[in-house]
Amino acid sequence: MGHVLAQLIPVALAAALSTVPITATLFILLSERRRTTALPFLSGWVIGTVAALVLAIVAAQALPGRPRGFSSLADNLEILVGSALILFGLYTLVRRRRTPTGGAGWIEGIGSLGPLPLLGLGLALNLRPKAVLLVVAAGLAISGAPPGVDDVDTLILIAVYTAIATSTVLVPTLATVFFPERMEPRLVVARDWVDAHGTAVTGVVVILVGVVVLAAGISG
Repeated sequence: MGHVLAQLIPVALAAALSTVPITATLFILLSERRRTTALPFLSGWVIGTVAALVLAIVAAQALPGRPRGFSSLADNLEILVGSALILFGLYTLVRRRRTPTGGAGWIEGIGSLGPLPLLGLGLALNLRPKAVLLVVAAGLAISGAPPGVDDVDTLILIAVYTAIATSTVLVPTLATVFFPERMEPRLVVARDWVDAHGTAVTGVVVILVGVVVLAAGISG
């Protein structure tokens, strides 16, 4: 299982450092309605992450050619996903240089949404192209585990990926729920930092993860 974790953890870290859910979380936590909206958004994000990963694993296990041809097909898919992640990361960096700094309008107005729309938004953010690529990479890594990895190990791997991937939404949300006065100035600083540097960090991390996934596909 250690080999699978070596592939899975970098992918989960890339998901955790994604700018969009982090920025959305910060705006929600800094809004006046955070007591009623923060937890629904968190729930949608966590449930969506788990559901997307489970679907990716099921889809990978349904690929034709198992067990003889699965390894080759999975390797080719990893090469494809890794290449797509590298290109996506490069596009993110180029777009950052061409686009003025500032949050997207829909994110700036996110604090006015109610609990149910934010629950849906948390789910929907898992359908972004980068999120889909990352969860496909994670699903391929788990599905390609050695025969000794049983269902319990698979559940552990799903839990590890989910815990890491959602940590940048989970931790500040829970901290703000329990310690709102202490967290508010920190949230403002974090929002300003993410606004200035988040896109660049995301681009670099996605490129590095793409290289890891691509190398795993090439090495077989």
